[in-house]
Amino acid sequence: MPDLVFDRPKHILSAGQFDRPFLDYIYELTNTIRKYDKSKDGLQYLQSLLTHRRAMLYFTQPSTRTFMSFQAACHILGMKPSEIRDSSTSSERKGESIEDSLRTFASYVDLIIMRSPVAGLSDRMACLLDETPRPVPIINAGSGPDEHPTQSILDIYTLQRSFKSASAIENKTICMVGDLKRGRTIRSLSRLLTNYPGVKLLFVSPPEFKIEDDLRQFLLKSKISFDETTNFLDAIGTADAIYMTRVQDEYDLGLGDSKRVDTSKYALKYQHLPLLKQECVIMHPLPRRSELDPAIDIDPRAKYWRQERNGMWTRVALITILMGVDQHIVLPRL
Repeated sequence: MPDLVFDRPKHILSAGQFDRPFLDYIYELTNTIRKYDKSKDGLQYLQSLLTHRRAMLYFTQPSTRTFMSFQAACHILGMKPSEIRDSSTSSERKGESIEDSLRTFASYVDLIIMRSPVAGLSDRMACLLDETPRPVPIINAGSGPDEHPTQSILDIYTLQRSFKSASAIENKTICMVGDLKRGRTIRSLSRLLTNYPGVKLLFVSPPEFKIEDDLRQFLLKSKISFDETTNFLDAIGTADAIYMTRVQDEYDLGLGDSKRVDTSKYALKYQHLPLLKQECVIMHPLPRRSELDPAIDIDPRAKYWRQERNGMWTRVALITILMGVDQHIVLPRL
């Protein structure tokens, strides 16, 4: 297990805060945690690490996988999380600001994991709580259309596991397909992939859903190779990994704008499988719609169900780092 050679984060807010040493450490730490789960003694040891700590799941945007994987991660580490799933059940219904509500919650817990449709809320709360007598770590579990850093961590981990090592992502071609304009998973993963020399990104989408200019400028500044295209079939044939995404129509604001965009040419079908490289990795952050054919599930290149489960384990690893118990895990106890 490598030594800790990066600055320990106070919060998990953005994919931009992670460098290559951190990503390599998370890869090794998560693999070690998974070994503990293989025995009763190992699992009981994990459950003993944070029994004295409390967490809150503040999820005011719909979520299934992210919520349940964080909830499970807390249980694995012995934390019993409380939760808010609907702000209408809190004092926000009475007119209290989100900031005041979350500062109240921070009085009761040691960690806040939050998903919100409000872009930048987790960053604002981290800054606010850092100035209070009782600061607590914040984990951004999704903020509007801008960031989803823990999803990008599990995506990198899935690529590393699929390619058999942490360094094997280097020099690979990663193809991202779908609503790239509003897909926060795309934004976060693209930022993380700049840590791997030789990576090439292929962005495939209708013109209406192409990447935003801020991400484009970031990639240019990072000197990572990338192309944008509308040619789905040509792109998937050159890819070492394909990252499919759904249309993010929850950001249409009731106007139905997404329905006016023809996305039928950007769906991965079972009949496309012969076009792919033999070792291509197929990923999707889920939930899926028609952009990913369920018939593909049986193909050994389909990694999205493993990807989903990897989320729980990488989030266990992230929580141990924030709460300062990761060094207890790397000791040879099993």
